[in-house]
Amino acid sequence: MPAALLALALSAFAIGTTEFVTNGLLTALADDFGVTIAHAGMVTTAYAIGQVCGPVLALLTVRMPGKRVLVLLMAVFTAGNLVSAVAPTFGLLLASRFLTAWAHTAFFGVASVVASRLVPPGRQAGAIALVFTGLSLANVLGMPMGTLAGQSWGWRGAFALVAAFGVVGLAGMIRLIPRDDVPPAVDLRAELAVFRNPRLWLALAATATGFGGLFASFTFIEPVLTRVTGFTTSDVVWLLAIYGAGLVAGNWLAGRAADRALVATTTTLLVLLTAGLCLFTVTAHDKPLTVVTLFLLGACGFGLLTPTQTYVLRVAGRDSTLVGTANTAAFGAGITAGSLLGAAVIDHGAPYTGVNLAGAAMTACGLLIFGLSLARADGRASLLAGELSVKKLDR
Repeated sequence: MPAALLALALSAFAIGTTEFVTNGLLTALADDFGVTIAHAGMVTTAYAIGQVCGPVLALLTVRMPGKRVLVLLMAVFTAGNLVSAVAPTFGLLLASRFLTAWAHTAFFGVASVVASRLVPPGRQAGAIALVFTGLSLANVLGMPMGTLAGQSWGWRGAFALVAAFGVVGLAGMIRLIPRDDVPPAVDLRAELAVFRNPRLWLALAATATGFGGLFASFTFIEPVLTRVTGFTTSDVVWLLAIYGAGLVAGNWLAGRAADRALVATTTTLLVLLTAGLCLFTVTAHDKPLTVVTLFLLGACGFGLLTPTQTYVLRVAGRDSTLVGTANTAAFGAGITAGSLLGAAVIDHGAPYTGVNLAGAAMTACGLLIFGLSLARADGRASLLAGELSVKKLDR
């Protein structure tokens, strides 16, 4: 296994950690800047909006050598986290989060391509999986570690820790990834032409709304756990680790299931996520049930990553870095909408558990849009029609 893959995985770990680490620190942020919990949730929203803008950066760098792009993106990411760590105002913190996320979206599209070129033919999938293992570990280890750092050293310590991860990942990529001065051959017209397909936009919308419903809840998970369930602030660290463990399990199981039945897997996960969010409205009042629900929400919610990415690429009819980046941006759009929805629920005086019902409604909309994309693809509106073949998707 090339050592360069480890550098890519560590960089992915750093990026995955910073994305959600603020969800466990909302109370500290709100207290420090003198804002409401709902307003503090904007640190997640700002990052998600930046992810939506990421395809612009991917498009601007699409003809640059892969190593050069990755080094540039990781430098931007590290600098952004350093600015977040020292931000004297809430506005500057939001701005740094927004700009840092531009690098996030572009990174994974480019890193997948570079990783596949580092190994012999037939081993590309394993190489790409190793890169994304860093992202999975960020949710099991990085997010709880960042939360613990924020509780021990103040919320600024969480961003300083992420920046340190970024420095190590950046140094590893500079040292270990082979130099490639030949720009990739890219037909921009062909890359952009796939976006004329209305089925693709439906698939992207299903990604955004289906996944986004989770973040109406997850953005405000810390106040739900401490103010509703009755856990202490220090408990949040291991509870996030439980959530992350569910994420890894869901990713693994959903990936295997999607290879056999892509449509059935995606539909099932959307249904289970909708039901789980409704259930969390009740189980949030009981500690043992909350632990179980957190694991299940992590598994169902993040289990959607692989099936939706695969579905979008099949609808597009080609393996495209730009399409893959667009789907990552769709996740960001969903997180943005979900976190804003949750903030609106809290601002209007609803109980904290109300964010779960709002998220369930949003995920149900994602299920409906997914059904519309299937109906447009194969002429039938049934969500339970079974596996949708590549032939039908490409028709």
